[in-house]
Amino acid sequence: MHFSEAQWAFLTGTLGLQDKAPSNGCALAVEAFTTPAYCRSLLDELGPLIGSPTRRVTASLLCKRLSFLTTGVCLYALSACNRGLDLSPANCLIDCSHDGTRWTSVLPLHDTTGYPLGDANREGARQAIVRTLFADLLAPLWSILHQVSGVPRRMLWENTAVRVYSLYERRLTTLEDRAAQARCESDFSFLVEAAPSQLGLAFNPLQDFLFPRTRLCDGRAVRFRRTCCLYFQATCPASYCQTCPLLRTEQSA
Repeated sequence: MHFSEAQWAFLTGTLGLQDKAPSNGCALAVEAFTTPAYCRSLLDELGPLIGSPTRRVTASLLCKRLSFLTTGVCLYALSACNRGLDLSPANCLIDCSHDGTRWTSVLPLHDTTGYPLGDANREGARQAIVRTLFADLLAPLWSILHQVSGVPRRMLWENTAVRVYSLYERRLTTLEDRAAQARCESDFSFLVEAAPSQLGLAFNPLQDFLFPRTRLCDGRAVRFRRTCCLYFQATCPASYCQTCPLLRTEQSA
């Protein structure tokens, strides 16, 4: 194993990395997921499980889960472990498992070995890792979700951005190793300051959605989203995310 025992436990336990396909047979290739007819059918099957009334809502909530799995695994390995993981479409499987109460999906990778990032090549390697994650993997996934459900692209990319913010601003702040802390600060700065071309996108969602924190929640400041992820439409009675822009509207009224 090329990660430490603690790192591997966090990757596989908290973040959902898996080194083989789930035994339930629910994981599929990215190529299959991005087939319009298949993706449409998948959303229609998943909707009732998660309490979603429309494909649009289902697509947004699935995007949130996939964003958590993909960005969490890739960027934790990059910043906390100083290793690159291959999140190219050919190495990833898409798992949409839900037990009717909660997400049970994981992120299976054919190859979970990763590779160490030395000081001499880290900057170039980091850019390649980030481009693979955003341009090669996430952009096609969000494109097909937009195509088959009509969910706005900006909503999907803000779903992604808030997962990245949570990783760096909450989970990774507990690291005790100073070198890892420095990498986290450097990598987060790179992500939010990167030119869109460095991510292989037309805009940088991590830069565009990084608004000031304006609300206190449980004693800490949080930033409101600019797009609603539609989570409240899949809950009864309606429940809202702590950063929901609809709450911001109510507070401003």
